[in-house]
Amino acid sequence: MSLDKNALEQPANKLLAALPASDYQRLVPHLKLVPLSNRQVLYQTGEPITQVYFPNKAVVSIVTTMKDGSTVEVGLVSNEGMVGMPVILGDTTTITNAVVQIPDTAMQIDAAILRSEFNRGAVLQSLLLCYMQGVYTQIVQESACNRLHQLEERLARWLLTVSDRLESNEFPLTQEFISQILGVHSAGVSEAVSTLRQAGMIAYHRGQIQIRNREALEKTSCECYQILKDEFVRLLGNKPNKRRK
Repeated sequence: MSLDKNALEQPANKLLAALPASDYQRLVPHLKLVPLSNRQVLYQTGEPITQVYFPNKAVVSIVTTMKDGSTVEVGLVSNEGMVGMPVILGDTTTITNAVVQIPDTAMQIDAAILRSEFNRGAVLQSLLLCYMQGVYTQIVQESACNRLHQLEERLARWLLTVSDRLESNEFPLTQEFISQILGVHSAGVSEAVSTLRQAGMIAYHRGQIQIRNREALEKTSCECYQILKDEFVRLLGNKPNKRRK
């Protein structure tokens, strides 16, 4: 997929959009606009990470798989971030899988090139380090959330987060996927979805979720939603736009 002029000038990914013009232009010759399909695996446990992705409106789950085949989501990446973080940490492998859950597109770049640009120590490095801090906070907060909060609260948090990332109140989402990302049995997911639906907060039909009462959903969500939202804004919300000289 070719990278059109509009995608170059106005990248949808917020990390790329936050880069100063000079830093961004160094990346442009190496960026490639690629489609991300549903359930596409971007990297797998133990395999070398050769490409890094900056999603536009795609949503990618970072997933851990146990020996018995059970899975749980340990990270979520969309247009606020990047997929392939071990690359800038000096490694090329990981114990997780990266799986596309909501398809769209992403900017792809060779891992070695991004690592070289990161090592320059310029704004790109600072920006990605701030993003890493946000991811660390996400992992810590969600670990506590998964242990201490009720399923309906966790589901509400996840739906709100995805809605924020996509800037949409409607998106594709199956109960099977919800079961995988929250690490619970399908029966529990069905009950949680039914509770939110009966309360008028969401609608669910044929794999499509629609948020109908956002205010009520925010009240149902645990405090983790707002904590993580505020932290990403604090870390990345005031970064300069790439068009600024």
